[in-house]
Formats: sequence, C-alpha cells, structure tokens
Amino acid sequence: MIPFNKNILPETKDTYIVGGTIRDLLLHRTPVDYDITVAGNPENFAEKMAERTKGHVVKLGKPGQTTIRVASGDKIFDITSLNGASIEDDLKKRDFTINAMAYHVYSEEVIDCLGGLQDLADKKVRMVSRKIFIKDPVRLIRAYRIGAHLNFRIESQTASTIKADARLIHNSAGERIRVELFSLLGTSKSYDYLSQMDNSGLLTEILPDLVPLKGCLQNCHHLYDVFDHTMKAYDHLEILLNDLKKVFPDTFIQIRQYIDKNRAALIKCAILLHDIGKPLVKSTDSSGRSHFYGHARKSADLVGKISQKLKFSNHEKQFIDFIIRNHMNPLFLFTANEKQPLTQKRLTRFYKKCGDNTPALLLHTIADIKAKQNGTDPRNRALIRFVKKMIYDFFYCFKPISIEPPLITGHDLIKAFELTPSPLFKTILDLVDEARLTHAIKNRTEALALVKEYLNPKVNH
Repeated sequence: MIPFNKNILPETKDTYIVGGTIRDLLLHRTPVDYDITVAGNPENFAEKMAERTKGHVVKLGKPGQTTIRVASGDKIFDITSLNGASIEDDLKKRDFTINAMAYHVYSEEVIDCLGGLQDLADKKVRMVSRKIFIKDPVRLIRAYRIGAHLNFRIESQTASTIKADARLIHNSAGERIRVELFSLLGTSKSYDYLSQMDNSGLLTEILPDLVPLKGCLQNCHHLYDVFDHTMKAYDHLEILLNDLKKVFPDTFIQIRQYIDKNRAALIKCAILLHDIGKPLVKSTDSSGRSHFYGHARKSADLVGKISQKLKFSNHEKQFIDFIIRNHMNPLFLFTANEKQPLTQKRLTRFYKKCGDNTPALLLHTIADIKAKQNGTDPRNRALIRFVKKMIYDFFYCFKPISIEPPLITGHDLIKAFELTPSPLFKTILDLVDEARLTHAIKNRTEALALVKEYLNPKVNH
C-alpha cells in the first residue's frame, strides 16, 4: 500500500501517481512534489482537485508538454496526461528504472514493468534504456545526483554508458546543468559521486578548466598535484560539514544554523574550483621551486566565465567569487600573526570586509590546509587552530555587536556637527563602527566624542 490520500483526487479510474514520487513513497521519504498522470484532460482534473484541496492552479511547460500544477498549502501536485497508449508506454520513456514505476490509484496497484522495485531493493540506479542520455543528456548528471541523494550505486552498464556518452552533456542548457550539479553538491555524500563523475569523464566535460589541474605539480608545501589536492580539499570540507559537533564543539550550533543546504552546495562548488587558475600562473624560480602568484584572482576570473556559462544567479556568482578571490587571506593573516600578534582592530576589519561570508571562507581554509599534506606538519596544525579561534571570535565577539543598531547615524553628523552630506560621512561612520566593534567605545556619548576628536584637527587646519 502506497501512503497516499486518494480522497483529494477527482473520481477517475485512470489516475496514476508516477516517477520519483512513487520511489520516494516506497522509501518512506516525503516527496518534494507529487507527479500525477491522468487519461484525459489534465486541466479539468486539476481544477476539480484544486476545489477539493483549496489550492490554486498554475499552467507550466511548453506547448505539447503541458504540466498543470496544483499548489495546496505546502504540497505541490504536477499533473500531466498520458502520452502513450498506456501507462506502461509512458514509463518506458522515463530515465531510470526506480523513476519508472506508477501507482494506479483506483486499484492501489504498483505498476513496475522495468524492474524498478528490485533495483530499489538493490539500491542501484539503472537506466531504462541505452538511449536515455541521447534523448536528454542532463540525465548523465542526474544519475549521480539521484545516487547521492539516496546513497545508491550506479549500475555497471549505466556507468559504462555514461562514460561513452559523457560529451553529450554539451548539448544541455547551462541552467539545467547547474540545477542538477548544485543538487548533487548539496548532499552529504557528494564526494564519492563527484569522484565517480571524474572517473567517467563527465566532471571534466562539465568543468573543462579542471583538466589542466591533473599533473600540475606543486611545491614542498603540497604532497599532491593541484587536482588531487582539490578533490582532497573537497572531501575534507564535506567531512567537516557532516560532523560539525566533533570539529567545532564551541561553535557547531552557530555553524549549523549558518550552513543551509544551498550554502553548503555553494561552499563546495567554491572549493572544487578554487585553484583552477594555478596552471596558468605557475612559475619556477632559480632554485626550481614552483610558485603560483595571483592564482586566487586568476581562479576567480575563470569561475566568472563558468558562472556565466552555467547561468549561476547573481547571489551564487558573488558568493563563489568572494570565497575563491579571498581564499588566501586567512593564511596571510596567520603569517602576519606569527610575526606579531594581530590587533583586534585588524581582525575586526577582516570580519567587516568578509561580512556574512566569514564562516564559509574560514571553513574553506581549514579544508584547504588539511588537503595539503598528511596532517603532521606543525605549522598547518597551528594554522587550523588559528582559524578555529577566528570562527569562535566571529560568532561570539564580532557578530553579537555587529547586529546591534549603530551608535550614531548621518543625521547625528548633520545635527551635532552641522556637516553637509558627503563621502566624509562614510569615513566617519566607518570609524565609529570600527571603534564600537573593537570595544574602544560603548555608547552614543563616546561615539560623538570620537567624531569631535576626528574633526578637530581638520577644523584647526
């Protein structure tokens, strides 16, 4: 018995729940949405269903591929009509066997003409036919995405076909690739499937800038070439995110609240691409030592082109660009701290510049450092301790004060000092804010005194 309330559906004998919805219900997972196929007019069916569920109807899709959506509360029902002569004909046109089952609502029977139930029991992703990737190449990524979400293995013939058809991914729209890729990256076990994508050649077909990383040797600070380092960094990042309480006992609650599924995918995407500029800037000095000056900037510039090609949103572009462009800065801070302990003012300026991206950047740094060598280097261990302390400082010292209202505003500058709005306002307000964040001042009176002290030399001059 499929756990579905059929009373919300109009009375008809030819109604089927299909695809991933059945897969999820059989696995006792809550479906993201409910796919329903009907014989006859889906619009009439949807209108009647909307009445029963007090939902509303939205028309989606292209001519000839119309989907009628009924949104009711937190549930979404996507309704289509039968395309073939029977439900079995429709199922044979689907992608993977575990998505090619149907539930006949009237008879309460599961229709499985392709062995999906057995594959579900065996926990494997198997293609419906050899032609599925030719018909829709984005299914190449979807195989791994489904595998990662369910922790299923890719069946051997399906894996071989993906390897043979990998180049077909270039026929898919960038935004569809992005959706599948980010969905994969957002899972907790994406590293294993990303590695399989690399073995099949699909990963580098999607991201050809990764190819030059293979065999690009580094300096004495690294045991691995740039590609292996990148994959190990990705693995370390995922391990950190999956076990925050163990790694960050004092801040795991704050980090967990900060890292939602979307942000996890973006941080992982950033670390996957953070060193793609290295082969282009590699140089060798007279002693034979390799250098990669400016690689963070070069990597970020390359990722900008990838973002455009795969139609990243502005938020996605900006977040990933920031992490990659600034990923060396925590190391620079650590190096400076080794020479002379950093002042609170310098740390505060770092937190202000990075803003809400600070925890993501620092998590990236820890994973990046862990992937350099085998964990025995004392300097790397010291750097990780330094970064963990920065994370603690950000959440417990900087963040609570930063969200408080400012001590003074531009209106105060006009009223108390008879200043005219100008770029000087930003300089003064930043000065006051920095003093507040470093605990140099605590209230409005002290803020006004600081401004007066700042302005006096200009008045005397």
